[in-house]
Formats: sequence, structure tokens, C-alpha cells
Amino acid sequence: MYEVFSTDERDTVAVRCLAPDVDWPNMLDGVRLHGRDAVRAYWARQFAAGHPLVRLVGLRVDGDGEAVVATVRLGTRDASGDLWAVGTVEHVYRFHGDGLVARMDVRPPST
Repeated sequence: MYEVFSTDERDTVAVRCLAPDVDWPNMLDGVRLHGRDAVRAYWARQFAAGHPLVRLVGLRVDGDGEAVVATVRLGTRDASGDLWAVGTVEHVYRFHGDGLVARMDVRPPST
């Protein structure tokens, strides 16, 4: 999923990986989005403003076994090259029984 996000194939990710009723954070506006179409529109808005990059640093199952936690480094691409954030964040994914992403949250790294 992360390999595809920074490419023009990200719409394919939304269709193949996200549940139709996915609950997703809109980090630009501080609200929650609901549904694939809302997430796709959000991603389009992000890419219209710049070229966001997400580099996967680590992946683990959460302690309770109910979520997958991706530790990621965020960045942007501009004319001078890639600019990466100093720190990392965690993307926490919860799934429906069919294996599709039902919810994603962003949080600071766990200690």
C-alpha cells in the first residue's frame, strides 16, 4: 500500500484495500472521512497541494492483536528533491473480517 501511495496508482489502493465504509483521518482539516470516495478526494487534494511521501519504517501487530501498526516517516517532494520530516508517526489500521481496512488512525510513535 505504501509503495503505491506516492504514485498515480493510489486510486487502485482505495478500491482494493479500503472497505466501502472506511473511517479515515483527514489530517489537513482535523476531521474524519467516511467511505472510499471521500478518501480518494482527500488524497487528490493532498496531491494537488504538493506531492506527499510516506516511507514505511516498521510494521507490527498491535499488542491486543486487533490492529496493524505501521511506523512511517512523512515527507514531500518538490522541485529540489525529497524533503523528509525529522520524526515518525504511526498509522494504526483496523480491519473488517474480509481483510479490508475499516479504520485508520494517526498517532505519535509508541514508546
